[in-house]
Amino acid sequence: MPPLPLLVFVVGMGSLGAEIAAVRLLAPYFGASTVVWANTIGVVLVALSLGYWLGGRLADRRPELRGLCLVALAAAALLALVPFAADPLLDVAVDALDSVSAGAFLGSLLAVLVLVAVPVLLLGAVAPYAIRLGVTTLEEAGRVSGRLYAISTAGSLVGTLASSLLLIPLVGTRRTFLVFALAIAVVAVLGLRPLRRYAAVPAAIAALVALPVGTLKAESDSGRTIFETDTEYQYARVVERDDGSRVLELNEGQAQHSLWRPGTVLTGGYWDGMLALPLAGLERPPRRVAILGNAAGTMARAYGRLFPATRVDGAEIDAELSEIGRRYFGLGGPRLELHHEDARPFLRRTDARYDVIAIDAYRQPYIPFYLSTREFFELCRERLAPGGVVVINIGHPEGQTELERVLAATIGEAFPHVLRDPFDETNTLVVAGEGAVSRDGLLAVREWVPGALRGLARAAGGRVGPALGGGEVYTDDRAPVEWLIDRSIVDYAAGE
Repeated sequence: MPPLPLLVFVVGMGSLGAEIAAVRLLAPYFGASTVVWANTIGVVLVALSLGYWLGGRLADRRPELRGLCLVALAAAALLALVPFAADPLLDVAVDALDSVSAGAFLGSLLAVLVLVAVPVLLLGAVAPYAIRLGVTTLEEAGRVSGRLYAISTAGSLVGTLASSLLLIPLVGTRRTFLVFALAIAVVAVLGLRPLRRYAAVPAAIAALVALPVGTLKAESDSGRTIFETDTEYQYARVVERDDGSRVLELNEGQAQHSLWRPGTVLTGGYWDGMLALPLAGLERPPRRVAILGNAAGTMARAYGRLFPATRVDGAEIDAELSEIGRRYFGLGGPRLELHHEDARPFLRRTDARYDVIAIDAYRQPYIPFYLSTREFFELCRERLAPGGVVVINIGHPEGQTELERVLAATIGEAFPHVLRDPFDETNTLVVAGEGAVSRDGLLAVREWVPGALRGLARAAGGRVGPALGGGEVYTDDRAPVEWLIDRSIVDYAAGE
């Protein structure tokens, strides 16, 4: 017979471990924003609450160890099925909401409800059930319940740390679910007879652990997936198109985070605009450039070719994206130094001074709030060399300007000169500096500007204009960027 503390421990471990793994399961489809986390935590808490209520009722009706073990075994079996049901259900959710690129909230909520709620509900039933069995006299009720809840919480802590720091990086998301399900099933069957009949459940789960994982996500419609992985931070895949170009897609796959074309460092995308727009303020070739959000190195590669004397610091929190860049996107060069840390801590730590700080760290449709505040842009200003500029890519739904207005107002608190370049329908570039930034700088003919950039600079000169007004200034204390983007997506979906 399994001791009650052991059963409560492994169930607590599986409950929180499944929550962490569920977010990783959703990330390739909906990203890993605070909205997805909030949905997942909310659903798990509701499921656990219902499970506590259900467990108390079941324990009063059938106060025996066999009933408790059956509940735990059923939860383990359902938990093991979650990653296998994920792909078809999540594909349906994405397809249903793809037309507005706004699936993060409703899609993640629906997916978590369908995939995780029922097994977590049954896991929640275990603790009150175990307390009912563990209490034999009224005098020990408080001591027994306190001890078992403490053990359950300790298990939850172990599950959280094991899933995020060990299992997901080591064996992947699917096997993380299976490992927790297997641990619960093995302990649960010890209280069931005949043992041989119920042992088939943990045996089946163990067999599933041995199955090859296969692809993490469905094939891309835009080409052939030649590489994919679940990194420490996100899902990533490389898609090769029919023309031989390659794109890096992260998480939900709605945005391209790096692009490589054979035979050229130019892309035809907003990265080209980010290379040309600093010419609105620069009076000489850039000596040193920082790229915040380097991904697989599209801009770093271009700077290495166009300005071979320029030193490039590429800050990218996900080291595996740099390795992808080396393998598939031509990332490298003697003047490139990669820094695998978050953009703002990197900028705070360095004592370098840059002629260009290029910010491409915003994930669509959600961005890190701490890269959208007055304090962040003041830090950028402090790290610029005299005459240096900041250039930033602002991704947004078509026709929506709310995010751009907020960022323009916030950047304007740190820099006296700000210009916008509406590069395309979903990407607006902004350049800012303490010195003048102007259309004239883009249209000027200067010998040190590479020929490949001159046409791009002239095109940018025809688009640039003053920054949009009417935005709120964000600070580290208050930067509701998630609300802002959610509202813009809803407005876009409603056709406003």
